Amino acid sequence: MKKQKSYKFRLYPNLDQRILFEKTFGCSRFIWNQMLADRKAHYEKTGKSLQNTPAQYKKEFPWLKEVDSLALANVQLNLNKAYKSFFQSGFGFPRFKAKKAAQSYKTNNQKGTVTLLDGKVKLPKIGWVKLKVHRQPKGVIKSATVSKTATGKYYISILCEEEILPLPKTDSNIGIDLGLENFAILSTGGKVKNPRFLVSLSQKLVREQKILSRRALLAKKKGKKLSDCRNYQKQKLKVARIHETISNQRRDFLNQLSTELIKNHDVICMEDLASQNLMKNHHLARAIGDASWYEFVRQLTYKADWYGKKIIQISRWYPSSQLCSSCGFSSGKKPLSIREWTCPNCYAHHDRDINASVNILKEGLRLAQ
Repeated sequence: MKKQKSYKFRLYPNLDQRILFEKTFGCSRFIWNQMLADRKAHYEKTGKSLQNTPAQYKKEFPWLKEVDSLALANVQLNLNKAYKSFFQSGFGFPRFKAKKAAQSYKTNNQKGTVTLLDGKVKLPKIGWVKLKVHRQPKGVIKSATVSKTATGKYYISILCEEEILPLPKTDSNIGIDLGLENFAILSTGGKVKNPRFLVSLSQKLVREQKILSRRALLAKKKGKKLSDCRNYQKQKLKVARIHETISNQRRDFLNQLSTELIKNHDVICMEDLASQNLMKNHHLARAIGDASWYEFVRQLTYKADWYGKKIIQISRWYPSSQLCSSCGFSSGKKPLSIREWTCPNCYAHHDRDINASVNILKEGLRLAQ
């Protein structure tokens, strides 16, 4: 079955190409903000929706013609999608984009306008750009998204439509209980330690952020703009590099773990956790954010779809920690301090988390029938 799969590579543009990238980022951001502002003003005045397009602005702002027109067209599609999500799915109303936010734009492949060949990628209006190809994309290239990180690195994500073959069946099912002390507790009895990437670099991050704060205060006293303070910008880059290191470590850990689970198991059962609600607990919010449960479930879900495996999520209200996995007896709620307990009915001794993961597996398989 054909699926869409993206490949991300590091770009190494020359000076002229970097200038064109920055122009495209800026024009995409400008079109988004201008179209959004005009739609809001039109609705407040007439009570009707405005169907505006990027082409309407090129007469007034001719410099928009210097960049890839497909990048601007995709801005319109994204804005329409944001409006649809607001009215139909309850997401927040579209917001204006700032220059300091993430920089990216998307272009489509039309008759070879996006081509990957010999360690270079061809992009509309940009030409051939060097990149580091660590794996070869397969299938037909549909689109490409160019992005720039806070540390000044350029990346491209190439979306391909390709034939992805299902992985061989293993006749193995597993239940997973996500936690903080251990990232994942498996029904097989195994436990995956939580690497706590943010905590491991927290001291270095705090130290660099304090220096950044002092330099910002010093610039304010001197009446200088932060954009004109070279020492502040250097320190800002240091802080951004630490955050980037944490993000890369976490993403690599989640990718390796999710891929291993998908390869070795046919059915994976887990709780449907609401991470956003859990993060309202200010004592645990930082730890939950560092664990990144949502991203882990997202990776498991799309990989299962690719490779013919199955993800079953049970209700978050299912009392997995209260039931005995041996006899099914409910012993009621237990404080978090109790990590092991003995069933008063069958006298089976349980590790709290492993018992919960076994119950999650049983409930997931029951729901799958």
